[in-house]
Amino acid sequence: MTVDEGGGDHRGAGRSRSAGRTDYVVAEDVDQPDSLLLPLGPPIEIGSDGRPTGVELELPADEDDEERGEYRDADGISAPFRPDSIKIHTETTTVDLLLSRLREGMIDLAPDFQRRSGIWSDRRQSRLIESLLLRIPVSTFHMAQDEDDKWAVVDGVQRLTAIARFMEPALTGLGPLSLRGMDYLWQLDGNTYRDLAGRLKIRLRETQLTVHIMRQGTPETVRHNVFSRINTGGVPLSPQELRHALVRGAAREFLADLAEDPAFGEATRWSVSDERMADREMVLRFLAFRESNPAAHTERDFNKFLTDAMYRLNTLSDERREQLVREFRTAMECAEQLFGEHAFRKWRGGKGSSSVINKALFDAISVNLALLDDHERGRLVASRAKVHARLFELMDDWDFHRSISGSTGDPAKVRTRFAEVARLFRGVAAQ
Repeated sequence: MTVDEGGGDHRGAGRSRSAGRTDYVVAEDVDQPDSLLLPLGPPIEIGSDGRPTGVELELPADEDDEERGEYRDADGISAPFRPDSIKIHTETTTVDLLLSRLREGMIDLAPDFQRRSGIWSDRRQSRLIESLLLRIPVSTFHMAQDEDDKWAVVDGVQRLTAIARFMEPALTGLGPLSLRGMDYLWQLDGNTYRDLAGRLKIRLRETQLTVHIMRQGTPETVRHNVFSRINTGGVPLSPQELRHALVRGAAREFLADLAEDPAFGEATRWSVSDERMADREMVLRFLAFRESNPAAHTERDFNKFLTDAMYRLNTLSDERREQLVREFRTAMECAEQLFGEHAFRKWRGGKGSSSVINKALFDAISVNLALLDDHERGRLVASRAKVHARLFELMDDWDFHRSISGSTGDPAKVRTRFAEVARLFRGVAAQ
């Protein structure tokens, strides 16, 4: 029997919903009253509560378009990297040693990630402590080691937070945990760590835990590929959750602030959930393309492109970050003025458009708007009817529609959609 990290009572900040299984649906697939509110159309990402995240699910790559593994072993099995490039060390440690690492700042709990993914309820945290006291094994932890031997918690944030909150709450910034809702050790209900008998305190501190550590020096693409396969309670980490865990520094807070900016919320009609960090990934797409040249985009690994961009955000000067904030807000405000409730959605005219945000439309439209000057943006808003008419024509163009519907990180599709949207905007602005 093991204790898992999935399920439980998740209450995130802002617009977050229960963290859980993310899948996709179209309206006819949902056998609930709420399904009547979902329009027929593109597949939609949903959370475990059955509600849409507000973002269109990208279609998988065509079989012919899928990139084959670069490595092939003697048996003809291909892989995107050599298996011997995976450097994972497994060690058995104790609760006391992990707390010591936390105390010295050698473990990064990514507190903002905890808030977003939904802190476990007191009862769920208490049941984990009960499991440790009963010597029931808990799931293994997965860490990523950096050049200073600091560990980023990729899988196990909730468990380690619960343990630290009970035993040394100052390490978490949360209030002390009083046990509640115990299944077997009900006599401990209401107890804090200080109230436990000495032998129980020692039992907790000497509890052995298994930790898998991805060693420093493992290629970045390998790290992401391996960790993306890790399940937390049956739910694979989303690409942005993984980036958040592995890329430390100012980029985390920068993305979080922009994702909560009112201009972004108004342009998207507050329809993008922060569950699984979907909102932050959209902001990162804007920043990544704004800090590069989409017309010359050649990176085939889109996850690597976004991860590299997040690392670069850590190196930007304060002045450059402030400039990007201004450009992002300006682009969001202009998009809202141009398209209103249809902004960043597949729209072919009339009052109806897709109910969900399309990420590829978002990055192409927002970055191109940011590249215009105030006069050009003013011309677009004044001639919004012409912009709409040309957008409708683009939506009926097979190549363009394909560039925003599936495998949108493909270099050719990136170049296509950015070039077409740029041609649209500059053509109308020049009239």
